[in-house]
Amino acid sequence: MDILFLTGGLVLILVGANMLTDGASSIAKRFHISSLVIGLTIVAFGTSAPELSVSLTSALKGNSDIALGNVIGSNIFNILLIIGCTAVIVPISLTKSTLYKELPFCLLASLVVWICANDIFLDGASRNVIGRIDGLILLAFFLIFLAYTFAIARKGEGESEQEIKDMPVWRSSFYILAGLAALIYGGSLFVDGATGIARSLGVSEAVIAITLVAGGTSLPELATSVVAALKKNPDMAIGNVVGSNLFNLFLILGTTASVTPINVSGITNVDFGMMVFSVILLFFFGLISKKRLINRTEGGIMIATTIAYMVYLIYKG
Repeated sequence: MDILFLTGGLVLILVGANMLTDGASSIAKRFHISSLVIGLTIVAFGTSAPELSVSLTSALKGNSDIALGNVIGSNIFNILLIIGCTAVIVPISLTKSTLYKELPFCLLASLVVWICANDIFLDGASRNVIGRIDGLILLAFFLIFLAYTFAIARKGEGESEQEIKDMPVWRSSFYILAGLAALIYGGSLFVDGATGIARSLGVSEAVIAITLVAGGTSLPELATSVVAALKKNPDMAIGNVVGSNLFNLFLILGTTASVTPINVSGITNVDFGMMVFSVILLFFFGLISKKRLINRTEGGIMIATTIAYMVYLIYKG
């Protein structure tokens, strides 16, 4: 039953995110909002909706390990596994902007969250909590990131390549309401299923969150990146992953912590360290190549690192 809850919840989350994005984009287009703005806001938010649904639902239900583990695990999966798999299919070249601007910003985001989650070590507190003030700080960083994204987009082509469906207002409204309902109900089912599986297997919710939950909510990014690689457009994978990671840390974790403080218990400094290490590893591979290329060997190393980390988590229990 728990597996049915997990899979059924994930399907509802993915379908709901897609419906919400299509409905909101159609209404925005009807009000003559540019496709660039829609792509950078509504569509970008839509790809992060699964993580937001799961993390916020988990936190509200008191499952902080799932709420935080989902974000941390998704970021690790995105870089090590998704970019690793994509590079194995077709080597990926990093742009100068990605290597020297977006990746350092992603590293900063990871370090900021790590600092926010270390109250005991840094402040002598009785427990580690990512509180409302931390959440508001993360949301402030998100606004800075959003402003930066708009700035670089306007220096480029000025339009998003995202295709926006034309729909009647009633259908757009239905898509938005149905999408929200699917996200909320799907998130609840998914969290209940993940919690039940963790209890039945005798492992911590943190391990389930970083592996099973994070893997499930990272499926849209994995599918997008692999398809892009198969279509000989692997560069798209980098922007997809880096943008998703920043959304996860700043928007999703910031929103969740602002609504309800997140207790940091099952997620350890090893997990935070692996998230930071994954960004550094990607940056290093891009830096040592004259063409800023992530080749198949380096992609294999990233996949092997993911497997080793998963083995460690399962062994740790």
